[in-house]
Order: sequence, then C-alpha cells, then structure tokens
Amino acid sequence: MTLRDDLFEQILMARQRVYAVAPPTPLERIPLPVDAEVWIKREDLSPIHAYKWRGAYNRMALLGPEERRRGVVCASAGNHAQGVALAASRLDTRARVYMPVATPRMKQTAVRLHGGDSVDVVLHGDTYNDAAELAQRVAREEGLAFIHPYDDLAVMGGQGTLADEVIMSGKGPFDIAYLQIGGGGMAAAVACWLKAYSPGIRIVGVEGVGQASMRAAFDAGGPVDLDYLDVFCDGTAVRRAGDLTWRLCRELLDDIVTVTNEEVCAAVQLLWESRRAIPEPAGAMGVAGLMKDAESAVGKRVLTVLCGANMDFGQLAWIARHAGIGARSRRYWRFEIGERSGTMLDLVETALGGVNIIEFQYGKVDEHRAWPVIGFEASPPELALLDRRLGELGMPHQDVTSQEDVEFRMIHYDSDLFSIPCFIKYEFPERAGALSDFLKSIRGIANIVYFNYVYTGERVGRALMGFEFRNPGDRDAFMRLLKNSGRTYRMIEEDVVRRIL
Repeated sequence: MTLRDDLFEQILMARQRVYAVAPPTPLERIPLPVDAEVWIKREDLSPIHAYKWRGAYNRMALLGPEERRRGVVCASAGNHAQGVALAASRLDTRARVYMPVATPRMKQTAVRLHGGDSVDVVLHGDTYNDAAELAQRVAREEGLAFIHPYDDLAVMGGQGTLADEVIMSGKGPFDIAYLQIGGGGMAAAVACWLKAYSPGIRIVGVEGVGQASMRAAFDAGGPVDLDYLDVFCDGTAVRRAGDLTWRLCRELLDDIVTVTNEEVCAAVQLLWESRRAIPEPAGAMGVAGLMKDAESAVGKRVLTVLCGANMDFGQLAWIARHAGIGARSRRYWRFEIGERSGTMLDLVETALGGVNIIEFQYGKVDEHRAWPVIGFEASPPELALLDRRLGELGMPHQDVTSQEDVEFRMIHYDSDLFSIPCFIKYEFPERAGALSDFLKSIRGIANIVYFNYVYTGERVGRALMGFEFRNPGDRDAFMRLLKNSGRTYRMIEEDVVRRIL
C-alpha cells in the first residue's frame, strides 16, 4: 500500500471513533463577492470551536491500556492542545500540554476547561518549536506517548473525517477546494478523501506569506526550517512542514497560494458580514485564498473550511483596521498643503468631496507646510478615480498605507511651533459634511495643529484636536463658538495638555 492508501484507511477507520464524540458540523452556502458558488465547512461549531479535536481524539483512542495509564504529552499553540485535553477527559487518561509562553490566555483557559483535572499546562519557550522540543524530550525520557499535531497518520485520519462529512452531506461534488496549511495534516487528509470520491476536484493549499513552510518544502524537495515565521495566523504558524504531510501534499495538492495578513483580515470581515461568524485568522485563510485566486474559481462550485474560531479578543482591533487594506478598499495618503488656517478645509472640500474618510493623523511640524495623513474607505475603482483626480488638481500626495509610522499611528508634531494652544476632545455625527461644517465654522479664528481621529463604526466620531490662535481674543471667540455649537466636546485637562506639549 502507498502512503496515500494508508491515509485513506486511517480516515475510514476514524469515522466510528470520531462520530461517537460529536455530530457532524454544518456545511453552509455563503454569499461572497465572487462569481462562484461557495460552501464553507463550519468547524468553528465543533466541540472546541476548531477541527483539531478530531485528530487528537482519534490518535488517543488508539492508545493501549498501559499507554493510557501513563498519560500523553503534546505541544501546541492552542487548538491541538484543546483537542488533546478534550480527548484526555473523555478517555480517562492524563495529558501534559506544553504551550509557548506567549500563547493567548483565552487558549490556555480553554485547554484547562476542556481537560479539567485530566490536563496539566506547562508554558515553555517563545515558539511552538521551543515547546515541541521540550515535550518530545519529556515523552522520550518518561516513556509517554507524544501526540503530534499533524505529522501522524492516525491524527490525519481523524482530521479527514471532516471531508467525509462533506461527501456524506450530498451537497457536492465540488470543483475546487481551498484548504489552509499549517503543518499540512488537515490539507493532506481532506484532499485524500475528496479526491477519492471526486477525482476531478482541484485542491489548492493556502499559506500565509510569512509562514509558507509547505511551499518551501516543495521548492527544496523536502521539509526545511523557515528563517522567519509570522505568527499572526497562529493556528497555522509552523516553521517546518511534516515529513509525512509534505509527501502527501506534494501528491495531492494541485497548487498553493499565499496570502498576506491583510488579506486574511479581509476574509474575516467577509465571514462576519455573510454569516456573523468571527473566525480566528487561520480559520479565515481558506476564504482569503479563494478571494486571492478568484479568477480560477469563476463559475465553479467551491469548498472552503472555517477551521477554527479560537481568537484572542484583543486581535479584533488589528483585524478591523487591516481588513480594508487586504480588500484593497482602504488606503492612507500623505498630503502636502500650506500650514495656515483653512487649508485643511480646502483639501477636504475641493479634493476629497464625496469620499469616505475614516482616519486623520496630523501634527504641525513646520511654519509653512503641512503633511496630514488621511485614510479612505472606498472601492478599488473609486480610489483609483480619486488618485487621478488629485493628480489633475496638482495635489501632492503619497501612498503611505504600509509605512510603519502610519501603521502604529505615530503622529509627528513640534509643540514649540504651537501658538496659544488649546486641546479638545470633539464629537461629531458620522455623516458626510459634518466635519466640513465644523472646519468652516472655525475658519479665520483657529488653526489646527493636531488632529487624531479614527472611525470606530459608531454613529458619532471622536477626535482629539489641537488648535492655535493669533491672540487671546481669537481663543475666546473659539470657546464661545464651541459653547454655542450644540456639539459635544470636552476640554483636555491641564496635566494632560502639559504631557502633550
């Protein structure tokens, strides 16, 4: 028998064991902005909100009585650990789980929740590799079974049961499937089963640009260590493809596409908008691959897998900010205008009228020239049209979307240039023209020296704004205008202003 035949047999035998634990997860059609019929396997609705429990349980169900008595060891950055913990509690054995120190607390808590008294969590090292090296050494020294997250045929056999559910659903056959790759276990197993029943299906593996270990193995003729590993998609962050998985993927995959973190963020947003599902980054990678490879999917019946939804809540802010960049609908441009009262209004009204502004970053750094950074949200054609219009108007601007000071919102300013400064927190309705109305009202009275605003999705916008004045009388007039405006504002406290200045 070939390795592929062995894997098929493992999946076949895993069905009875896996289905005794949990029912099949749904296979749902989702509307996406592509000319294809797209279906998604909802592994986020499984017992641990990820597919990894399938392989862990199947492998551990094969342990002999003595192996169960001694217990098992595993290493994981999150989802595999939860699967091992769940299996340990169901199979009446113990599991020692080694996780990187930086593993999100939510995933550590979930491991303890699923395992209860059957699991011990040990934090070690900065990466999965650090944790795995220690776990494997402990397993050898203490004679414990090591439950590998992907490079084990029994583990892969369990993962492949999700493909069995796809076939049994009766909603196929599919023309193309986009499968995320970490170590390659799920991609290999799902591809093996799908191709057995639909030989003509095209299987596309999807990897992150900074974690493409399977692509590196294909190019090198065998698994190699990546020099750098991006861990934004932590569920697929594997420095080296498996020895078994790369052999299987080499035979079973028709192509591999790589996606950026921003493209993954855009896929997360699409899944939220279409299904109100919030996957972890790795969980959305299949959809990101489809969107990247959309031309190949035209007119096809497409399968993707939402493979997990165990995300630290803190990642949502980064994802929301970068989703538009990944969808090519958000851009940040740096403009050059005169440093005087009214020039910001002229820019907004003359050059940017009708465009959705979602961010301002500006601080005064020169007596004569100003360089505000403005973020826009629009369709790619609309942004291209705006770019042409700015060129025709002779408006100097530069795309700074990916530059670090914009990414980390470092607003440059020189407070020594501020004349009679005043800072406020200002609220305005999130509607077209609301900001222009305010800028018109202060023209000739105040000059903006600091402007920090970002769209938050609320009905009102909130901005931290700094102004300067030619004389105290203009400052008093500005304060009267604010008081009579009917808008909500708050003066910044003196100790905060001192820190700003």
